[in-house]
Amino acid sequence: MVNSLPNIPLDIDIESKAVLKKLAKAHQALAELKGVAASIPNQSILINTLSLQEAKDSSAIENIITTHDDLYRSDSLAEQFVSVATKEVYNYATALRNGFTQVKQTGLLTNNDILKIHACIEENRAGYRKLSGPEVLGIRPSVPATGSKRDLVERVRAIADVFPSPVLLAFLSELEQS
Repeated sequence: MVNSLPNIPLDIDIESKAVLKKLAKAHQALAELKGVAASIPNQSILINTLSLQEAKDSSAIENIITTHDDLYRSDSLAEQFVSVATKEVYNYATALRNGFTQVKQTGLLTNNDILKIHACIEENRAGYRKLSGPEVLGIRPSVPATGSKRDLVERVRAIADVFPSPVLLAFLSELEQS
């Protein structure tokens, strides 16, 4: 598998006149938004709406689909949701706001913060996964991890036998040829 991404730094000038003009317009628009946001008596209304929109769109990637109507007909404080998907989107939005607040207060995002955010989304405190990816699927590697190339090839071959993806098979082929 060949990497087709260009090397960084790029050989082209990305600070062209056109880019700088658009940057100035973007800066002006952000300043206007900041001014308008400051005039809103309860800015959390804007923030909550944006986080809910982000949660809805991000959840759709994971095939958790809901509508704006369902979101606004639900009541997170009373924990009355139109659907399971709507509840998951609200959990995501809550976790997003909690994580943002934590980072804003401390300037940090620690492992414990990540676990709290995850617990908010999943509604449990399961923590980090204790098993590796193959073990979650019930596959226990039969080759001990000694660090040798031969052992690596055997481990990749065992996984490729179960998941024969083109990328994994190409990687296995490269390993065997090197």
